[in-house]
Amino acid sequence: MNTTDQQHFLAGKRIIIAGGGIGGLTFCIALQHFLDNATKKIEPPPTIIVYERDTSVDAVGREGYSLSIRGDALSGGMQTLQKLGILDEMIMESNPGTYFTLFNTDFSSLMQIRSPPVEGLSQSNCFSLKFADGHQRLLPRLTKAPFRYAVYAHSYIDAAKLITQLPIKQAVITPSALSMIYPKATIRGYSHEQFLNDLTVESERDIRQCLESGAYCVQLDFTEARFSLKIDPTGQLLRDFVQLNNRVLDRFGFHEQHRLGVHVCPGGDQDCYHSFEVDYLQVLPSLFDLHVGNFYLQLASEPNRDRVLTCIRKYMKPWHRIFVGVINPINPTVETPEQVCARVLEAAKYIPVEQLGTTDDCGFSPFDDDQSTSRQIAFDKIRARVEGTRMAQEQLMMAQVKKI
Repeated sequence: MNTTDQQHFLAGKRIIIAGGGIGGLTFCIALQHFLDNATKKIEPPPTIIVYERDTSVDAVGREGYSLSIRGDALSGGMQTLQKLGILDEMIMESNPGTYFTLFNTDFSSLMQIRSPPVEGLSQSNCFSLKFADGHQRLLPRLTKAPFRYAVYAHSYIDAAKLITQLPIKQAVITPSALSMIYPKATIRGYSHEQFLNDLTVESERDIRQCLESGAYCVQLDFTEARFSLKIDPTGQLLRDFVQLNNRVLDRFGFHEQHRLGVHVCPGGDQDCYHSFEVDYLQVLPSLFDLHVGNFYLQLASEPNRDRVLTCIRKYMKPWHRIFVGVINPINPTVETPEQVCARVLEAAKYIPVEQLGTTDDCGFSPFDDDQSTSRQIAFDKIRARVEGTRMAQEQLMMAQVKKI
């Protein structure tokens, strides 16, 4: 029989959709539209099953989030697919290209960010970040030369500039984090030092393009700083990380470094941490050796903030700006502006006001798939930070006036 006369490949198939959110329902609508308008009726039609979370047991404020399974190497979807026994098959059949699309209400595309498939990466024998509740985040493993970025962060700035006139701080991954994708065994014809040279060039390009695209500040997310002390309690790995990051940062002039910053935290994800048990004071001295002007430091969740602030005061430089964490994204309770104000005033006892700023302890969804905190709670917390910081600013200004 001619292949054109054979059944359509969807005929009789059982299609499972994980999550009835925007993506899942859009796929359902698109599939139904295809079936209704197919030139030849598909018999038997495919069975479509949508799995969704039971929202009746969700906490208030989290009802709007949908179940999802992502198959990329940096998300928990990899572990989910592995437990289902279909990971290898999914990898063989998947298209590793990535894209982000913002849809209008009529499902027309408003904006797209696309990237080509990433070649030379493996998802086996990967470096793993292990969190307190047992879940993991995986870094892919480099298998061949040369090392190149598939997506540069300036693309997100270019997209954000379409919808805001406000200053934009763009986060980028640190060279030290990416250095962990090189395998233990040397890649044939591509030494570790050659890889580090390429990594240095690519990281500089990533940061510089962000500055050229108009970023007010570029923040290097250095969450592996605290985690490194779990791997190597001597601190040598942390010092190596700082040295590698400075290898990139030293390619920027002093004034450019004032537009660069670094963020550290114990790695908040899915309402837990990967290195909260590591003493913060073991990290801070090396951290202030980084050649940047801005430091975004987790602080709200620390049990003894005075101890940490004392250490910050000891190691900070006169040209540094210190942004202290006043919001804890892991805690679902929304801070009040008064609580935020009190935390700012507390920090002002240790840090000169002209060098002091505020931030959140961590991102609300740093790996892009964390649904443990609702959008509503996240924005309520952000509003509390803004309002609480304003209140503290007024009190500090009044105190300055009284001194005069």
